[in-house]
Amino acid sequence: MSDLIVGTRPDNGKPIRLGVLTSGGDAPGMNAAVRAVVRTALSAGAEPFAIMEGWIGAINGGDSIRPMKWASVSSILNKGGTVIGSARSDEFRTYEGRTRATKNLLEQGIDRLIVIGGDGSLSGADEFRREWAQQLEGLVESGEVSAELAAAHPELTLVGLVGSIDNDLVGTDMTIGADTALDRIVTAMDQITSTAASHQRTFIIEVMGRHCGYLPLMAAVAGGADYVFTPEAPAHPGWQQDVCARLQEGRDAGRRESLILVAEGARDTEGKDVTTQDIAEALKDGLGEDARISILGHVQRGGSPSAYDRWMSTLLGYAAAQELLSPQAYGQACILGVRHNRVTRLDLEQAVINTRSVQKMIDSGDYVAAKKARGNTFFEMSQIFHVLSDPPDEANPASAPRVGILHAGGLAPGMNTAARAAVRMGINRGWNMVGIDGSWQGLADDRIRELTWSDVEGWAFDGGAELGTRREIPPVESYYAIGRAIERNRLDALLVIGGFNAYLAVMQMSQERSRFPALAIPTVLIPASIDNNLPGAELAIGADTALNNAVWALDRIKESAAASKRCFVAEAMGRKCGYLALMSGIASGAEYVYINEEPLTLGQLSEDSVILRESFEQGRRLLLVVMNEETSTHYNRSFIAKAFEAAGENLFDVRDSALGYIQQGGAPTPFDRLLATRLVHAGLNSLEESLSSGAAEALYVGMDSHEITARPIEDMPRDVDMNARRPKKQWWLSMYPIIEVVSLENAKMSVRKVPILTADQTQENEK
Repeated sequence: MSDLIVGTRPDNGKPIRLGVLTSGGDAPGMNAAVRAVVRTALSAGAEPFAIMEGWIGAINGGDSIRPMKWASVSSILNKGGTVIGSARSDEFRTYEGRTRATKNLLEQGIDRLIVIGGDGSLSGADEFRREWAQQLEGLVESGEVSAELAAAHPELTLVGLVGSIDNDLVGTDMTIGADTALDRIVTAMDQITSTAASHQRTFIIEVMGRHCGYLPLMAAVAGGADYVFTPEAPAHPGWQQDVCARLQEGRDAGRRESLILVAEGARDTEGKDVTTQDIAEALKDGLGEDARISILGHVQRGGSPSAYDRWMSTLLGYAAAQELLSPQAYGQACILGVRHNRVTRLDLEQAVINTRSVQKMIDSGDYVAAKKARGNTFFEMSQIFHVLSDPPDEANPASAPRVGILHAGGLAPGMNTAARAAVRMGINRGWNMVGIDGSWQGLADDRIRELTWSDVEGWAFDGGAELGTRREIPPVESYYAIGRAIERNRLDALLVIGGFNAYLAVMQMSQERSRFPALAIPTVLIPASIDNNLPGAELAIGADTALNNAVWALDRIKESAAASKRCFVAEAMGRKCGYLALMSGIASGAEYVYINEEPLTLGQLSEDSVILRESFEQGRRLLLVVMNEETSTHYNRSFIAKAFEAAGENLFDVRDSALGYIQQGGAPTPFDRLLATRLVHAGLNSLEESLSSGAAEALYVGMDSHEITARPIEDMPRDVDMNARRPKKQWWLSMYPIIEVVSLENAKMSVRKVPILTADQTQENEK
């Protein structure tokens, strides 16, 4: 079977016509999906149409069903909302309305649809697909369409993409728009925290999530809230006293501010709404405190999409066009979702049934099942939240295990979040947690301090590393001093949070245990590196923040270059790992991405120079090239810029710049905060097992294709290319062919398929 996407009909060789529409509430990232659908279809030889204003456009027909060209979706990648419009249509709910939609689509030769919307939009679309043959029969009988036209389009093919900031569809890890909405909420929480702390005040924040608690729960964990109300955990009788007691415990433990998150659909166990005003009155009665109420509203839905909602939506749009053009899919319906960063095909009807069954679980009082139905991460975070937010009743005894926390390697945003989570989770397990300032040298110098629950208050939101970090790998002769320091400070285990050099140091330390027995204590590595190049970890803490920083910078670069004809060559970090370069290139709409994993040749540069010149001759005003910092030993950023400038012959100018340390700065994104929390939780589980069994192994934890695993440090040479300092298998490389298909109109290349897993394949991986 060919691995190419073909957009022509097998019977007559004419282009296949497909439609794309957005329906229901808008979500950041919809534009990225529409852009990818249109450009993938065009590159494959198909003819895409935009159905404007959702199903209203299908019913109205005429100019509301518009042919799309390459330029039709230019400059929309960074825009929120949906440029093709979205609406809810009461008329489409009627049989007559759907008859008009059928006729209008037939007249354009469209019998393949990509629908981007929520479960209501997708279930309505599937009903439309099921009655398609009946609609054709009626239209032929009434003489509104010919029998020949109906025979040419006997069935309707449907692919759904879930656009919903609530992240409420069961079966997919993330829906389009959810990451951006979560970022909006957590950013608001970070800003509210500063004013709340100034006045020792409580803020009650209402967030979206009428039927799903994903946004409030994840924001509560990532933003350090004290209490959260979600639909999956209705408030029990006496919740007013519980809220007051929890807030008072936090204040007694040293908190200056208190944040309460409440989903707009929060209720109690009797089905009564729990509103922000209800909570404010409870605090007034129980604590005598006047709380402030902040309703974030539609700010959560608007604005430029996050890097994730750009690259993942691009991948989904590309895969949706691929699925729709497959002969095997004709007449079928499916949803394409995301499981563990892989595109997964879900049965549309079953996915909608599973999603709606959650409310039935809540109504019946089976709240545990409702949380589990939302996914393993949701259930896990609902338990972790209480550990992070509830202060301990008393200090652990001095005889309890002492676990040291140490940073090593380059700085990564989220290191502080990981340290905070480790301290609070460790204390909850009955351990004494100690911070080691200054990495390995700090350990040798006894720069060690006890860390209490209140000491790490606020760390989750800060960039940098409160404990400090250093890139250097300790020289072999220093391990004697490190071993003595471990003995002097009575450390029973180590949690090392860091990058590639941290892993090398622990591997070397493990090899020196025979000479220095004091080094033989349980040690767990937590992956933290913006380079995203660590073994056993598909995503490292800090990589998402760095990616968003890079995309922000590339957006600014594109704006600055819009006034003149210019090619800009930008260099991302990553050394010989091209993750940041490729993903920021996809998310920013770069025309070319050069990475070390795909060797750059002089011949390729020559061909690309010709295409760039042709693009400017055809009216382009800006072209963006992104490369990682060690793309090639022969052709660096300056050489590439000069080569393009020579090809331009004054038709356009060329600028080049390294994005630099901006990629390491700033507060960690919600994704990195949540990832840090989950990885530390898994790491502490491994330490607990080692302490219980007496094993002194060194492990590294990470999220692989389906779960968080822990592997012995001795496996590292098998998992990574030690010379290139990157994993031998990198999941994101399968997206490399997408970049030119969706970004460069006159590139002469084939459109290749990306892997799409079935739900059964995903479940088998998880087993």
